[in-house]
Amino acid sequence: MPNPKRRHSQQRSAKRRTHYKATATTLTTDSTTGETHVRHRAHVSEGKLYYKGKLVSETAPSKA
Repeated sequence: MPNPKRRHSQQRSAKRRTHYKATATTLTTDSTTGETHVRHRAHVSEGKLYYKGKLVSETAPSKA
């Protein structure tokens, strides 16, 4: 395997990484519940699990 003969500078590494940046997650409003959630992810609303605007499952109330 080829290896570099000399160490790369920090500036050289930083130049290579300039195009990587954090992006904000895309939020959307559910048409059924009206809640804001991350797109393409299931979300819980009032103890019920929703995905793509449809009820997936209902959770039983916990005995606390």
